[in-house]
Amino acid sequence: MKSTFENWLAPMSILLLGFLSALLLPAPALGPQLAARLMALLHFSDLNQLYTIVLCLWFLLLGTVEFFVLRFLWRRFGQV
Repeated sequence: MKSTFENWLAPMSILLLGFLSALLLPAPALGPQLAARLMALLHFSDLNQLYTIVLCLWFLLLGTVEFFVLRFLWRRFGQV
């Protein structure tokens, strides 16, 4: 059975990797028409609300991709 630390290690590493990679990679830029359409679809009153959600999803996506890439590389090449 895994310890509680190991259960929290994967989500925390995903968030940390997402934060670090978001510093290096720019978030996707939405055009004015797409931003207006998304604001109407999601019922946001301000463009800042939309970009907050976009940045959070961007951090999580990048962190998840990096986590699985690094896990694959570690399992493939890192273990002796």
